[in-house]
Order: sequence, then structure tokens, then C-alpha cells
Amino acid sequence: MMLVPHLIHSFRSLTDRFRALFTLRNLGGHEAIDCISKCFDDPSALLKHELAYCLGQMQDEYAIPALVSVLKDKTQEPMVRHEAGEALGAIGSSEVLDVLREYAKDPQTEVAETCELAVQRIEWLKEQSSQESESLSANPYKSVDPAPPSTVQDTWMLKNTLLDESRPLFERYRAMFSLRNEGDEKSVLALAEGLKCSSALFRHEIAYVLGQIQHEAAIPQLIENLQDLKENPMVRHECAEALGSIAKDQCLTALEKYSKDQERVVKESCVVALDMYKYEQSNEFQYADSLVKLQEK
Repeated sequence: MMLVPHLIHSFRSLTDRFRALFTLRNLGGHEAIDCISKCFDDPSALLKHELAYCLGQMQDEYAIPALVSVLKDKTQEPMVRHEAGEALGAIGSSEVLDVLREYAKDPQTEVAETCELAVQRIEWLKEQSSQESESLSANPYKSVDPAPPSTVQDTWMLKNTLLDESRPLFERYRAMFSLRNEGDEKSVLALAEGLKCSSALFRHEIAYVLGQIQHEAAIPQLIENLQDLKENPMVRHECAEALGSIAKDQCLTALEKYSKDQERVVKESCVVALDMYKYEQSNEFQYADSLVKLQEK
């Protein structure tokens, strides 16, 4: 597989490695999973986070052993372990429920919250998905999300649920994805308020969905969180990538500034986001398009 060197060799640019990774995700299969799984010893937490994300989106149970290993590895960065837990939830197999319940008690808050959400997603898939499927809003982004959308459709009620920190996180996530699926300015502004909530995991997911929507109404709050040096790096990273997806002029200015940030994961996220910005301004069919052409040679 010609794409393997593009991903595994650390001397290649991070942007080339990202494009190779997302091309492998799109190709799928055991060979692609093996290639992705080999890179969890890389020094870049950002790359390893994205490796886990892609394995989850592929929804192939063949990836479970590698993801469990990463989740259990206390030497891995919390954002990497968190993403491994989320990926296990995305795959949705009941066989990982015991390990997820174990790490739902992890001392690292982001890991514990993620594993609790993953348990609830898998239990929902077993018990509720068929009953609720017809009443759920469609996901226009085709991503595998850590929670299903809410059955509620009223924006004001969804916003109240989203921001109510006394409610279970799974319920708030469901409101988040309903607002994401709606995607109008009112929903985007409601989501942006979530960037002020107390959970770093929640703020990170808010930034992620704002990047999916690509609505410029979210730009001021995303920039505010990116430039806050006291903000959790996991959140700042996701804000940077969201700004790269939105790809307006003010996004470019902020990303160029923080591409020199002292926090490695933030700096690297801004570099990748600048590449995403370039892609959004181009006529490429998909983000990994250039490496798909390489694979076809």
C-alpha cells in the first residue's frame, strides 16, 4: 500500500501524514487499520488523537484490540486515550463494555467522561435505537457521533438542555447533535455558548461540531477559546481545526498567529488547520484528494 510511508514516517510533513491518514480511513480494511495502528508510538499527540478518531469512524471491530491497548496505556496523553475510548463507543460492540466501565472511573476526567459516554452509546444502540430511529434528525455530516441526536426539536429547549450542567452529559450531547443537525445561525449561536461550560471534554466536542457546520457566526467564540492560554489544549486544538474548516479571513489571521504556539498540540493543530483552510479555498474534491491520486499511480 503506497500510502503507508506517507503516514508512518515522521520526517514527512504533518499535513501529508494527515492526508494519508484520512485516505486510509476512506479505503478501509484490515491492512489500513494495521497501518494506522502502528503509529501510536509517534511523538505527536495530535496525530495519535486523529489515528484513534479514524479507527472509530471506520467502525471495524478488527481495530478494537489496538484501541483498548491505547485506552489502557497511562503513558499516552489524555486526549489520545480519550479518543480511543470514544472510538470504541463509535464501533459499538458490546464486548468492550467491561473495559469502558472500568475506565469510566479513570482519574483523568476527560477519559472517564468519554468512557461513560461510550458505555451509554452502546447501551442505547442495544436498547433504544430501533424505537427512536424514525424520530431522530438526520446527520448531514455522516460522522459516527458519541451520542445520538435528541428526540426534541425545539431550539430553545435544546439550548437549555445543552447548557444545563446539572443534566447528564449524554443528554447534553444529544442536544448538541440535534443543534448541529439543524445548523442554522440560531443553533450555531446556542452551541457557541457551550464553549463556556465547565467540562473540557464538552467544550472540545462543541468546537468539533462547530467545525462541521462551518458557520461564520461561531468564529468569535472559537477564536476567544483558541487564544486563551489557560484553556485546555484539547479544546484549543479543536477550536483551531474548526476555524480551519470555516476558512474565513479572520480565521486565517488567528491560525497563523497560533501556529507558533508553545503548546505543541495547539501549534500542530493550527498547521493542519491552515492546510484545511487551503483545501476549503481550493477545488479539490475531498481533503485527502491529492493522496488518493498518489495511491492510484
